[in-house]
Amino acid sequence: MKILIALENIGLGGMKRATTVVGNALSLSHDVTYYSFSDIEPFYDLTAPLIIGEMPVILDSSAKPFQRYSKQIKAFEAVAQNFDVVILAGGLLSSFAACLNLPHTQMIGWMHNNVQTYQTQYYSAMRTEFDDGLRALDVIVVLTESDLVGFEKYNRVVKIWNPLTITPNGHADLSVHTIAFTARIAIEHKGIDFAVQLAAKLPSNWQLAIAGSGTDTDMKMFKQLISSNHAEDKIIYRGALKDDALREHYQNASLFVQTSRWEGLPLVLVEAMSFGLPIVAMKNTGSSEVLQEGKYGILTPAADIDALYQAIKPLLLDETMRQFYSQKSLERVEDFKVEPILEQWEMIFHQQVDLTTKLTRI
Repeated sequence: MKILIALENIGLGGMKRATTVVGNALSLSHDVTYYSFSDIEPFYDLTAPLIIGEMPVILDSSAKPFQRYSKQIKAFEAVAQNFDVVILAGGLLSSFAACLNLPHTQMIGWMHNNVQTYQTQYYSAMRTEFDDGLRALDVIVVLTESDLVGFEKYNRVVKIWNPLTITPNGHADLSVHTIAFTARIAIEHKGIDFAVQLAAKLPSNWQLAIAGSGTDTDMKMFKQLISSNHAEDKIIYRGALKDDALREHYQNASLFVQTSRWEGLPLVLVEAMSFGLPIVAMKNTGSSEVLQEGKYGILTPAADIDALYQAIKPLLLDETMRQFYSQKSLERVEDFKVEPILEQWEMIFHQQVDLTTKLTRI
């Protein structure tokens, strides 16, 4: 089966990481090709060929995307018509389904964030195009129970978790006085302001180690937040990490914390769990899904830094408690192995699309 996996770009980010892990795994049994609308050099390793779109561009979600990117969409259509399956990663590319004429190709929209965030924030300026794209797809893949409900009014929806994206090389050292944090330095989305405030509250012998990078604007704001919260001695900033450096980041910690205001399915939680790190996360649809409403880690109220610190405090004082939640993490991560997740994708691929009734998209 010929499968084309389309992304805006293959730079740093959870969506890109999850997409390439699944794509690389699918390439072992299918003829897989990646397609990037931009010519940004891939941050992640690819085991399948990559096509850079004609007239490469950095896509954005401003108004009237079909008009602004008409040439790029037409160029993509010319490539996509040669494939049995096209996977459109993310909401912007999924919107393009509304103006793609691919009557003999199964189009799958892969939503990596929750429907409310997409509609009210990311794609608010192009809400009509986004909704039209959802209706034009053959199937929508989502990550959580919440989004299974949220997207079902538009189309057929299937929930498939993203798989573990890293192979652990040992157990975290639960005795060190370091809390791990992994995220893009996207201030509002990832709650970087909350993370810095948390670091400022930590006892003098504990530090927060942050892995990730961001735009120049966000990095400038990050530095200002550290200064204004007097957290210079409480934060270890490690930059963007992958492979062995990322593994070392998780191994050399006793706890993992997440402060995102919203998430799709936060793979960094699963990564941290694979090293046996206890998890404490602010509540959003993604963290609730991974932690199963607190069964496999500690969930705290959204945007409440005091509640987050009060939840973490006992873990800082008690290694036995960290061991307890470490076992919960190792138990949960078994559910995110790639093999059963690939089986779910295979079921979608092999479901027959009635091409005689499939609408021609203009």
